[in-house]
Amino acid sequence: MKVYFIRGIYLSIVSLGLLGQLSSPIALLLGLCYSFLFGNPFKSYSHRLIDYFLKISIVGLGFGMFIQETIQTSIAGLGITFFSILFTLLLGLSLAKILKLDLKLGHLITSGTAICGGSAIAAISPVIRAKSNTISVALIVIFSLNSIALFVFPAVGQWLHLTQEQFGLWCAVAIHDTSSVVGAALNFGDEALRTATTVKLSRTLWIIPLSFFSMFLFKTKGEKIKVPYFILMFVVVIIINSLQILPVSATDFIVLLSKRLLVTTLFIVGSTISLRELQATGTKPIVLAMALWVFISLFSLLYIVY
Repeated sequence: MKVYFIRGIYLSIVSLGLLGQLSSPIALLLGLCYSFLFGNPFKSYSHRLIDYFLKISIVGLGFGMFIQETIQTSIAGLGITFFSILFTLLLGLSLAKILKLDLKLGHLITSGTAICGGSAIAAISPVIRAKSNTISVALIVIFSLNSIALFVFPAVGQWLHLTQEQFGLWCAVAIHDTSSVVGAALNFGDEALRTATTVKLSRTLWIIPLSFFSMFLFKTKGEKIKVPYFILMFVVVIIINSLQILPVSATDFIVLLSKRLLVTTLFIVGSTISLRELQATGTKPIVLAMALWVFISLFSLLYIVY
């Protein structure tokens, strides 16, 4: 009976998210509280649901964008994307050796910080033949920092009086996972949301060259590289919206549902973070992740502002 009650609470919060009754920070906070109090009753399904829901919501947000501004935003973010990824990878690999951290774990944390959090970790893991416990540690550390970012970044953005475009670009570069990037930008404004989504998805394409680099670094061959095909669907949707094939009322409704699905995804993300598992990771992975996060946050902020 207790199990059904706990699951009922979980599904009730999911329903509130889908009905638009939760904001991004509240959804994530509820997920964290739920995990700490009850654990996750759907743990075996959560990461798969996060992956599906995130892709669906991102594609849906494409109905609120137009191709010309998307191309302009992608080009504008190209320089900071390249340099931030390059410097983060160099710093991460160096710090992993200094900390005497397992090289594969260090590489996964670095990849997640440099590109797109859990998506990068999921894509790079089979390429370097990482063990399941190594993957779990990397995901826990990255998701934990994402949770902090969702609360910290909007406050800092307001304090520094960043423009919508500046904040969206900063989120896309400095926050690891796409769900938290969009979640943070969602509460800052529509322009910030469009900028953050576009630049982050452009950044996600760097998984492909990073996969080849990882093969070379760990001397693995014959592993299948995961291509983020959902980005192509995102582009197709933007083109459809630009051609105004669907009525505005329909595209607005799809965007609204996508935002709600994204907020619900943030609750699920929060519910996957376990305090016990985080404590079990030890200090070295957390030190590496924190150092890289501070670096990429300050580097990208200075690059954008100055």
